[in-house]
Amino acid sequence: MGIDTTIVGLLKAKDEKALSLLYDNYSEVLYGVCFQILKDTSAAEDALQESFIKIWKNSHTYDQKKAKLFTWILRITRNTAIDLYRKTNKTKPLEVQIGISTVNIKDQGFESDHLDVQNHMDRLAQKNKAVLEAIFFFGMTQREVADYLNIPLGTVKSRLRIGLKELGNIYQFKQ
Repeated sequence: MGIDTTIVGLLKAKDEKALSLLYDNYSEVLYGVCFQILKDTSAAEDALQESFIKIWKNSHTYDQKKAKLFTWILRITRNTAIDLYRKTNKTKPLEVQIGISTVNIKDQGFESDHLDVQNHMDRLAQKNKAVLEAIFFFGMTQREVADYLNIPLGTVKSRLRIGLKELGNIYQFKQ
């Protein structure tokens, strides 16, 4: 039985040993994610602590069929850090990572609150949409998407590239 299976079992049983195991096995990488987003030691520590609280409180929602434990806790941590960033940095423009280039939304004349991404995602071919959603909304890696959708890794990469190109055309980003 692997460490993730042990942690999941303890989380489901609401055994506090789960938090200790989560911290021992994942806190370093999760803190790194928080720090990368927040660029501040104290804020990253706060975001990490809040993330562990959310993981504990929402452990009943974890579904092993949808994502690996690490993917699930990484998504919670990343979203917590982004929320904290938005609360404390309202004057700084939001940046969106698309592929390997970063697009500054304010420079493009868009307000982040007005982007109707889901509406535009519905315009994409379902196979490309599924890959984009898994990667950007569910925080999966390309390998995890390949396993989850039961398709080759090369196909995931192709669908990701095509989907991003289609979204780029919709938003008229220069590539």
